[in-house]
Amino acid sequence: MTSAQSADIAAAAAESSLPVSSNSTAVNLESGQPPDMQVYSLKAPQAAVRGVDEVAGSLRTSLRDGLSQAEADVRLRRFGPNEIESPPDDPLWQKYLEQFKDPMILLLLCSAVISLLMRQFDDAVSISLAIVIVVTVAFIQEYRSEKALGALKKLVPYKCYCLRSGILQFLYARDLVPGDIVHLNVGCRVPADLRVFESTDLRIDEASFTGETDPVLKSATQLHESNVSTGGSVVGMKNCAFTGTLVRCGTGKGIVICTGEESAFGDIFRAMQEEEAPKTPLQRNMDRLGKQLSFYSLCIIVGIVIIGLLQRRQMLEMFQIGVSLAVAAIPEGLPIVVTVTLAIGVMRMAKRNAIVKKLPVVETLGCVNVVCSDKTGTLTQNEMTVTRLITSDGLAATVSGVGYAAAGDVVAEANGARLTASSTVALRWLCLTASCCNNAEIRGNELHGQPTEGALVALVNKLNADRLKQDYSRIQEWPFNSDTKLMTVKCERKSSAVDNSADLPTTVFFVKGAPDRLVRACTSYWNERGQLESMTSGQETRINDWAAQLGVGGLRVLGLACGPDQQNLTFCGLVGLLDPPRPGVKDSIRFLQQSGVLVTMITGDAMETACTIARQLGISGGTGQPISGEQLDQMQPDDPRIPETRIFYRTSPRHKNKIVRAFQAVGKVVAMTGDGVNDAVALKAADIGIAMGMMGTEVSKEAADMILIDDHFQTILAAVEEGKAIFHNIRCFIRFQLSTSIAALTLVTMATVFNLPSPLNAMQILWINILMDGPPAQSLGVEPLDPDLRKKPPRRPSDSVLPMELLLGVLRSALIIVAGTLFVFHREMSDNKVTPRDTTMTFTCFVLFDMFNALSCRSKSKSIFTIGLFSNRTFCIAVGLSLIGQLLVIYVPPFQAIFQTEALYATDLLFLVCLCSTVFWISELAKLMHRHHYNFSRAALSLIGFNNRRSTKFSDSIV
Repeated sequence: MTSAQSADIAAAAAESSLPVSSNSTAVNLESGQPPDMQVYSLKAPQAAVRGVDEVAGSLRTSLRDGLSQAEADVRLRRFGPNEIESPPDDPLWQKYLEQFKDPMILLLLCSAVISLLMRQFDDAVSISLAIVIVVTVAFIQEYRSEKALGALKKLVPYKCYCLRSGILQFLYARDLVPGDIVHLNVGCRVPADLRVFESTDLRIDEASFTGETDPVLKSATQLHESNVSTGGSVVGMKNCAFTGTLVRCGTGKGIVICTGEESAFGDIFRAMQEEEAPKTPLQRNMDRLGKQLSFYSLCIIVGIVIIGLLQRRQMLEMFQIGVSLAVAAIPEGLPIVVTVTLAIGVMRMAKRNAIVKKLPVVETLGCVNVVCSDKTGTLTQNEMTVTRLITSDGLAATVSGVGYAAAGDVVAEANGARLTASSTVALRWLCLTASCCNNAEIRGNELHGQPTEGALVALVNKLNADRLKQDYSRIQEWPFNSDTKLMTVKCERKSSAVDNSADLPTTVFFVKGAPDRLVRACTSYWNERGQLESMTSGQETRINDWAAQLGVGGLRVLGLACGPDQQNLTFCGLVGLLDPPRPGVKDSIRFLQQSGVLVTMITGDAMETACTIARQLGISGGTGQPISGEQLDQMQPDDPRIPETRIFYRTSPRHKNKIVRAFQAVGKVVAMTGDGVNDAVALKAADIGIAMGMMGTEVSKEAADMILIDDHFQTILAAVEEGKAIFHNIRCFIRFQLSTSIAALTLVTMATVFNLPSPLNAMQILWINILMDGPPAQSLGVEPLDPDLRKKPPRRPSDSVLPMELLLGVLRSALIIVAGTLFVFHREMSDNKVTPRDTTMTFTCFVLFDMFNALSCRSKSKSIFTIGLFSNRTFCIAVGLSLIGQLLVIYVPPFQAIFQTEALYATDLLFLVCLCSTVFWISELAKLMHRHHYNFSRAALSLIGFNNRRSTKFSDSIV
């Protein structure tokens, strides 16, 4: 399998769940085959002891061409998709009935039964109807949560390379069937159980099955039956590859022998499904907050009931009010709404090309204050074009044309002459090395392979040297290594070569890579006369100067050499490749840095290239000098120089882990990007591991917390913004719900303590609970992103979800709601008798206070007129429906009987709207004072000598 295919495989989208298969029974196919022919799905122990041809014959497939598309379609219908279906969910009616197990609901049921026994049929019907409404709301909440979480698993399907009708195709793993031919390469995930029939140093990590960390070397050799376990163990089956395992090294091909639940992964997957997913830290925080609030609420409710009984009120009345208050005041819906908000946020991120694999990542995104980014492909476009070259004989040339088309010329800088491969000996060998030490192909101006190698192929085509490669056949390849920074191929000159003179070596090693590493292995170079000359220290210095000259121009520099062995190479020349910055990256970096997020660039390029690109992108803020990979090797992870640096050059993936640890050691929350197999350790170590969706290997995607579908750096900014917005929305929801809960509790408590009639009956309290946990509350969780949030610094992980400032706002709103509602209740009860009109006015007053309070909770500090009264369409619909529901409760006779209400006059509603809007206007005034205080604090601190960033942080703290 070529590197071109490997690169395409790396471009596959990351899987959100492990690919597995369906069944393996023998079936007769209706595909034009003779009726007595059968296709079997073989278990691994059966395939391991059979020869490759025998396995292929059993599966009716061709090792050379694979299955035909028509045959594959038939098998897909017969065998089903290559995935294990999760255990069937409980039916909706059963999930609905589960809601009745809640202790508070059971208490309400007891209240309804008692009312029925006491022949208070109106109360029994009313309470029963309230129970149905409350249970339905809770059921809808949980159903939305499950659906949102289930959708996350389908964001990015897993893909693989499969041979069909002789054509290598990029297919979804779920479409594989027994008999398909699959190509594997380093970093790939095995998409189904395979019988390997071709391998080149193929090593697969089977730790998910065996627990052993060392990759297993695979081969096509047939095993003896005595060496194969039939007990389900994969140990020892070295000619089979298993679903979900990872290719750590080499290449290979295999026949799909088993798909579905009969695969080796089937049992593990079913066991995994039985494990309950752990709650996120924020959910645990919400659980803890909910338990604390529940405890305090229950204490207050018990006190209310006891005081009411001491005042000789009816026991059933107090019992119903106490239970209703418990249902309304205890925030059992907090964790559910938090989960829904997080899941909706993740789906919103997916629309912006950021796939978040786990909900806890959303919480961490808002805390990220360091982004360590690869240069190539993330900060830059990864569309390489050779723009300059310098051969070992000193010939410098400019290359025109962009992209991978052959259009363009190579012109000597000295005299403007157009060059070809035959212009000089050094240029000819440079072209030959660029052609042979290369796995890319350009077909119809379309690249199949790595961008760097594609740029070299385009250069060779412009020099009319594309036929030189045909004189050599490849014997062996040593792929590019991040430590040596070199790629080497061993080739043999064909006997039919056009230039087959006796003085040319028969076996040649072609090498390309980092110039400083390559020149160390060179013992000679081509001089101006086209003759070999021994390498000297002076020539080495000259070559390094050439490389620095190209690097200062922002070019990525690559050296090329060839020779009879790897320690006796002849230096051919340098090429400078242009990889321009991605559009929009500079602005994204500027936004991040302005909000207090540090951006560092990690690259394998030389210092000159790295510094030039960093200047172009505006990466700044560090006080340290650029650090090389060799310098990092000499440093300890807690070295203070590392966190002060913003540019790391000549690095390899193993250095990333040290960089992450260094920033974490000084209390930073780090996001690290990566795309290679060796990046997995750093991605795991980082607080947020970010893998590339297009160029990333499956290993990097497996280790990452988040995947960038488009590989764009701007997507990181978008994800950080969404993380901030989600946490902001959760706080808005908490503020609304707690203020409503505290107001309802306080209202009934005060009425009970002062021996006043209850301003709200049990049914009305339950209706308020529906509004509090229902659509208005949940719509706060989908508040659109506030553009100013991107400017705010990252929040500290230790920040409480209920800080003192938020708690004071909750208490202020609750106090206004209680005072206004008691005023209306006292005003209406002027005759000291509680009538339906009195409770209707009080009830409606509380509900309207609730709606205006929800409006003020949409933002902590910004006016509703600034963010837009109708900017949250979901909120507008939710509040509109709630108000319609309240009007039905007031004016529709059946609801009047249930809620003990009566129709109000239009003047009554106008009066209540004016009064209840005070909670909104007072909140707006508080926000205005907050903004002016904030701006005044910043201005004052700036005048006395604080710099802008310090004054911002200090003014934030005092406000």
